[in-house]
Amino acid sequence: MELVIDRLSKQFQNKIAVDRVSLRLTPGVTGLLGANGAGKTTLMRLACGILRPTAGSVAFDGMDVSCEGYRASLGYLPQDFGYYPDFTALDFLLYMAALKGLQRSAARRRSAELLELVGLADVAKKKIKTYSGGMRQRLGIAQALLNDPKLLILDEPTAGLDPRERVRFRELIAALGRDSVVLLSTHIVSDVEHIAGRVLIMKDGQIVHDGAWDRHEDLEKFYLAQFGEEADHA
Repeated sequence: MELVIDRLSKQFQNKIAVDRVSLRLTPGVTGLLGANGAGKTTLMRLACGILRPTAGSVAFDGMDVSCEGYRASLGYLPQDFGYYPDFTALDFLLYMAALKGLQRSAARRRSAELLELVGLADVAKKKIKTYSGGMRQRLGIAQALLNDPKLLILDEPTAGLDPRERVRFRELIAALGRDSVVLLSTHIVSDVEHIAGRVLIMKDGQIVHDGAWDRHEDLEKFYLAQFGEEADHA
């Protein structure tokens, strides 16, 4: 099981957002850090097939990002995921499950499991527009897991969660990383510090650090030592 990103680039007019990035990701949690504008979200959108690259390629287990098999293996939580405010949480998950090709009986069973997992079972039939930001984020995490993905790409998955919820989802993401390739982008350094076995640091569209760090060393201090004030915006 392997995600292969080969010499991937994306240019928007005069700005190179992703600049010849090459990576091989295997099962486990890989954390992606970087300042605003470093190219993290663009890289993740390329890896999800939402954006077409200017150059380079993305493949998962030999399947190109444009293939149906790739999409069937993918779970994605964007930084701002779209939802229908008048849908209930259950209706939303059933709708997303249909888009992902799940049969209705399997979709109902999986939706119920995930609503329980993310702590929304008691409000499953309430409209999403009544949810807090943290509750909507939990629903976003649930929809990313509907198809039991082997490749999970999460852009700021703990945004809007309170500290207790954040710890809970760290544990969930760490568990998912045992059998899946997980790429996690966040501005919360402690999220990466606690669960990522591998850390990528991105700057000006390039990966400038790739590897583990000494667990006895504070990751935020490591990041600050590398990038100074930029860490405030990561």
